[in-house]
Amino acid sequence: MTLRRLTALVALVGVFVALYLALYKAGVIGTLACGTGGCETVQLSKWANLAGIPVAVWGVGYYLAVFVVALAGTTERWGRAAKLPLLLLVLTGWGVLFSAWLTYLELFVINAICRYCVVSAVLAVIVFVLALLDWRAQREALDRQDSVASY
Repeated sequence: MTLRRLTALVALVGVFVALYLALYKAGVIGTLACGTGGCETVQLSKWANLAGIPVAVWGVGYYLAVFVVALAGTTERWGRAAKLPLLLLVLTGWGVLFSAWLTYLELFVINAICRYCVVSAVLAVIVFVLALLDWRAQREALDRQDSVASY
């Protein structure tokens, strides 16, 4: 449960990072506090939208989904659900793959680095590692139960 709380906390940080970028994309924030200009270059590139929706909005949705699943896993009702750690692992694994694709685009196609995108990618890796540890802990607990039951 502690890993899930930590996952929810890191995902909440991700929500705020992605929300900041989404607000910029929506025109609510005039300029990004980036310092290098790379953030604006990335956010204004043709790669900043996916299916007509800003990537930052997708990021908000992703981090909210991770937050909700992780937080649900801390409750009595959902905390013991056998498939929850696997769901969290798959969801966060997808996030890492998508972040890797976006990082590739920044480095080799757009030729600009957005600091907030880098932070988001690091957060995606952190929630994945936490989800992996949680999934492994559940697998080990189930293996122990099976060992005890077979005696």
